[in-house]
Amino acid sequence: MLENFEAKTFTLGETITDEQRAYFNKYGFLHFKNFLSKETVKTFLAEAHRVEKEWLNKGIDKVNGTPLKFGKDANGQPMIQRMCFLSQYSPALHEYLQDPRLKALLTLLDPNNNRIGETEKDGLVFNHYINEDNSKFSQMGWHTDSPRDLFLGQKILKMLNVGTHLDDCPFENGGLRVLPGTHNLSKMKVLFLKKQFIDHNPDPNEVGLNIEAGDLTVHDGDLWHRVEVCPFVGEKSRRRVMYFPIIQGKYSPKNEKSKTPLYHKLAKIVQK
Repeated sequence: MLENFEAKTFTLGETITDEQRAYFNKYGFLHFKNFLSKETVKTFLAEAHRVEKEWLNKGIDKVNGTPLKFGKDANGQPMIQRMCFLSQYSPALHEYLQDPRLKALLTLLDPNNNRIGETEKDGLVFNHYINEDNSKFSQMGWHTDSPRDLFLGQKILKMLNVGTHLDDCPFENGGLRVLPGTHNLSKMKVLFLKKQFIDHNPDPNEVGLNIEAGDLTVHDGDLWHRVEVCPFVGEKSRRRVMYFPIIQGKYSPKNEKSKTPLYHKLAKIVQK
């Protein structure tokens, strides 16, 4: 058990410091404060909701083979609670992924033949959690990210998931929970330590983060993590976050002819 563990926060420049690298190697995650200005956060939210409106108007329910996740807002109007490949529809978000500070994160993986997966996996994902009666997306069970390679018939490769947080989410509001150090467990435990996506139970070793809009988080794809449901309802429970993967291996871009990966079909069943 991690007694008296307190998650540290850092500032991300154009290189990873020795302290940051050592912390990541030991615990499997990093939390960078004030990565984006409040004005940039507003711009990114406006871009995400602009694209959401376009997709709703056009009746789009899948992008590059990846299904979108739909819910309804407090007024009963449809909303998209999980969008994917978002930067391909927004010049501002595409430019964001070129930020040299993000390129520094590539060095957290070894060997250094890594890339930001803008056109691979699910690209830049926009998750919109809200605790409402009509919401289909208020929490996410314990899981790891890298085993999805198995459903693609590939060897599990190391990867990172990078989160850009667009709403304040203090610890008491739920949000991201991680199990520090679990990225160093055996591959069997990466797969089977818990029931992937089904188990929502708190763990005595879990650590929650105090997140503010504009913060950046990065976690190893083998790290066990979940999203805790907010104890509040309505606007106070709203959490919007963008994720993109840092990956290695063969370049495998997606396009409009791509098939839906099996893990998305299984996730839809599990989360019903």
